[in-house]
Amino acid sequence: MRGGSYLSIILLAACSPAAAAARYQLIPGTFEEGRQPDGNSIILDAPKGLIVIDTGRHKAQQDKILAAAKARGKPIAAIINSHWHLDHTGGNQEIRAAYPNAKIVASNAVVGALSGFLKDSRKGAEDYLAHEKVDAAQEAEIRGDFAAMDDRADLIPTDPVTKSERRVIAGRPLDIHLAPYAATEGDVWVYDPRSKTVFAGDLVVAYVPFLDTACVEGWARAIHEINAVPFTTLVPGHGKPMNRAAFTQWRTAFHKLIDCADSKAGKDECIAGWKRDAAPFVAEIAPRKIDGLLGYYLDQRLRGPERNKYCPAKPS
Repeated sequence: MRGGSYLSIILLAACSPAAAAARYQLIPGTFEEGRQPDGNSIILDAPKGLIVIDTGRHKAQQDKILAAAKARGKPIAAIINSHWHLDHTGGNQEIRAAYPNAKIVASNAVVGALSGFLKDSRKGAEDYLAHEKVDAAQEAEIRGDFAAMDDRADLIPTDPVTKSERRVIAGRPLDIHLAPYAATEGDVWVYDPRSKTVFAGDLVVAYVPFLDTACVEGWARAIHEINAVPFTTLVPGHGKPMNRAAFTQWRTAFHKLIDCADSKAGKDECIAGWKRDAAPFVAEIAPRKIDGLLGYYLDQRLRGPERNKYCPAKPS
C-alpha cells in the first residue's frame, strides 16, 4: 500500500453469464507518513459504463482510476461519494474533466460542510501557510485541497441521496443506503446484491474510526444496519476488504472503544484496548499514528465538549 503501489483485486461472483457484471475492482487508498490519506476507490462495471465509488485525494489515485477506465474501454458514467471528506471526493474534478457526463451520487451533507467544517479547515490551512515553514510537497497538497473546495460543481451531487432505496445507476441495480449523522451528517453506503458486497465508506475504517465529524450514536446505528444485510465481503473506506467474521471483530472493537470512552478508564487503557481488539486491522499502520489519532479523538470527540457537536440538535 505504501509508496503508491497499485493493487487491483477482482472478485467474480461465479463463472456464469452474470459474472462479468458482478465484478468490482479495488484501487487501495494510501496512508503515508507526512501526507493526508486517500480513501479506497472502487470501480464497478455497469451496462452503460463504469461506476466509481470515491475518487481519493491525490493525483496518483485519480491517475489509477483513469488508467483502469481506459483499460476497460468504457466511460465513467457515475461517481458515488460515500461522504464529503476530501480523501474520498478530492478527485471528482479530475475524473469529471475526463468524463464530464459522469453523474455524482452523494448526500447533500457536503453543502453544509462547505460553509462549516471545510470553510473552517481552509482558514486554518491558510493561516498555517502564512505563518509556518512548509515544504513544496505539503504546500501543493494543501492548495490541491483548496482547489477541490472551490470546485463546488464537482462536489455537490447531481443525483442527491435523500433516503435509502434501490437505484439503477448506469444500468446496474444497487442498494443505496443513507446513514444520517454517522461519520458525517450524511454517509452513503452501497450494497451490491450481485456480488453480496458492501462498500462502506468510512463507516468502517480498518485502522481507527475517523471521528473528526462524527456522531457516535448515529454511527453505531449505521453499523447495525450494515450488519443486517447478507453480505459476504465488505470493503472499508480505508484498509483491506473484510469477510463477515472480520467485520464482526471490527464492529466489536468499535463498540468496546466507545464503551471505554464512556467509562472512567484512562486514555492509555482505551487506546491499548483498541490496538488489542482491532489488532488485525492496525498492523500496517505505525503504532504512534494510532496513538495520536485515538488520543486526539478521546480528548476532543469522545470525552470532550465536541462529543455531540455533529449530532442532530435535540428539541429544547
